[in-house]
Amino acid sequence: MTTTEAGATHGYHHQKDEHLKRLRRIEGQIRGLQRMVDEDTYCIDVLTQVSASTKALQAFALQLLEEHLRHCVADAALRGGDEIDTKVDEATKAIARLLRT
Repeated sequence: MTTTEAGATHGYHHQKDEHLKRLRRIEGQIRGLQRMVDEDTYCIDVLTQVSASTKALQAFALQLLEEHLRHCVADAALRGGDEIDTKVDEATKAIARLLRT
């Protein structure tokens, strides 16, 4: 399933509520960073919170990638044809982007 397919069920669909809850928690961490800067918190303490927020986003990204592999890539493999190459290419590029961060 590509990003352009309307009505497609994505790998994260079954855990959507959990993902939204997790993203709201990360959003709270980011707001906390804003508050820390606004309150002139010591720079090392802000950097510690930046690190925690970054790790939370990375963990979320890895879970999403795993779900993509288990659902979208596995589904394409079962269907056969050229779609599997497209899905593996998408996953490879996503991994490359994650490694650059």
